[in-house]
Amino acid sequence: MRAYAEVLKVPGLARIILAQLIARFPAGMYSLGVLMHMEHEHGTYTAAGLVLAAFSIGMAIAGPFVTRLMSRFGTVAVLVTTTAVSVAALFSLASLSVPLWVDVVAGAVAGAAMPPVTPTVRTLYPRMVPQRLLSPLFSFDAALQEIIWVFGPVLLVALVSFFGTGPTLLVVLVIQAVGAAFFIVSPEVRRLRIPPTTRKLGRVLRKPPVLLSVIVSAMFIGGFSAVEAGVVATFGEGALEAGIVLAVSAFGSLLGGFAAGSRGITPWSVAIRLTIVLIGMAIALPMTGVVGLSIALFIAGLGTAPALAAFSAIIAGTVKFADTPEAYAWIGTGQLLGAAVGSAVAGVAIDAIGGVGGVWVAVVMVAIAAAIAAIFRRHQPDLRHGIGEPPETAPVELPR
Repeated sequence: MRAYAEVLKVPGLARIILAQLIARFPAGMYSLGVLMHMEHEHGTYTAAGLVLAAFSIGMAIAGPFVTRLMSRFGTVAVLVTTTAVSVAALFSLASLSVPLWVDVVAGAVAGAAMPPVTPTVRTLYPRMVPQRLLSPLFSFDAALQEIIWVFGPVLLVALVSFFGTGPTLLVVLVIQAVGAAFFIVSPEVRRLRIPPTTRKLGRVLRKPPVLLSVIVSAMFIGGFSAVEAGVVATFGEGALEAGIVLAVSAFGSLLGGFAAGSRGITPWSVAIRLTIVLIGMAIALPMTGVVGLSIALFIAGLGTAPALAAFSAIIAGTVKFADTPEAYAWIGTGQLLGAAVGSAVAGVAIDAIGGVGGVWVAVVMVAIAAAIAAIFRRHQPDLRHGIGEPPETAPVELPR
């Protein structure tokens, strides 16, 4: 806790953490919100799934492209433009009754234009804190993500029950706009200058630590998407028990993130943290009750935020500053694709053998992720003595 107290004493850091948390909060609400509203508008989950798929694909494909624009046009310009475009596209989804193909296009545009808050803030962190505090900061950031994924869907469902799907999406838009504005006007964000990269798009993936982080995190997140589908299938759609189990898992992740904050990253860190996740998921295989699944996925959660923090630290410690936004964006793309594959394969397994099928898919995917991390550990950095100062950057003067 001493490390976290020191982190939060850094001038401006608490404000940045709060601003980015608000700006990212809608990420935990959009998928379910778009699905529910499109089903209400078009009458089928098939139509809703098409719009949601367009949204996710747009976000996955455009992420690396959008982040590279920050070095060319400036961080603030890209954040303002993408926020405006995504809000406009989502406003169309929330308020207009149009043919399905129009909603599909709007969903794709909304996903592609999602403001790159996560790559921006993780690129900014090394400029704000001493290198010895970066590991605790990344752990803290990963732990706070659980707030987004636990309370976001809960708030969304509550709002839908009071206002309906369309007005609820408009509320989410307001949260995104306010959070993005709060983040953008922060002096630290306005001063951030990312130098132009000399690499072609995708060349950063030639660095083994980056490629490993993308592949391993994709398999890892795919596993979690599969186990979530399995839990929902076990208890039934909309069941309170499923929400309790997933909330307990998220609480475990929150605790794990805080506990791992003071530990340095070694070449074995990712494999060890994923092994903790794997043990929890393996324990969940024979479980069918709330208590058993909650305990098992609590254990799995203890390794979740620490693993995500390790990926962030690896990028910060191995990639030139000019390329870090793109590297973080590729990790985000990999995780989105991993989640899609995990959910799809889990769906087939659940249809075949029930909810435990989703857990089996999760065990296999996380086992593969942990094995890859262990086998290729020599390509992962030893950051026990710190991450180091980011090169090739300097603040710019604030506009008057």
